[in-house]
Amino acid sequence: MPRHKATADTATSPPDAREQWLRLDQQLCFALYSSSLAMTKLYKPLLAPLGLTYPQYLVMLVLWEADGLAVGQLGQRLSLDSGTLTPLLKRLEALGHLERRRAQDDERRVDIFLTPAGRKLRRQALDIPGQLACASACDLTELAALTRRLHELRGQLAAASEAA
Repeated sequence: MPRHKATADTATSPPDAREQWLRLDQQLCFALYSSSLAMTKLYKPLLAPLGLTYPQYLVMLVLWEADGLAVGQLGQRLSLDSGTLTPLLKRLEALGHLERRRAQDDERRVDIFLTPAGRKLRRQALDIPGQLACASACDLTELAALTRRLHELRGQLAAASEAA
């Protein structure tokens, strides 16, 4: 197929609108990705006094909401597979924040329970959302609205992915 040579008209005409969407700064995926990196970087010093990494913090957030979840339920809530979740849980158990127990009614299932130290850690984490709001220059209402919209977007993308 012969290559199209740019003429004076096409070289100076505005690019196809679709071309503009191929710019990095136009990509929603990159905005989400780079925002996620910035968020994780911000959390690192906030979580250091708790002795937690960001993924460990996410596990603790879920358990502070609902103690005694099965590993599978925890994985669903965090969108993590057991291969990723198990090392996190083992480390949190080694730190004394939780314990894993085989379910009495089904020994194939492992349930996760906070220890007293894990419950106590919640109190130390209470100021983290406010610190995040301060760092983001957003008030809590603004952050809540953005979070809601991102949850909606995630649901829409998941539905589109399942339909494909």
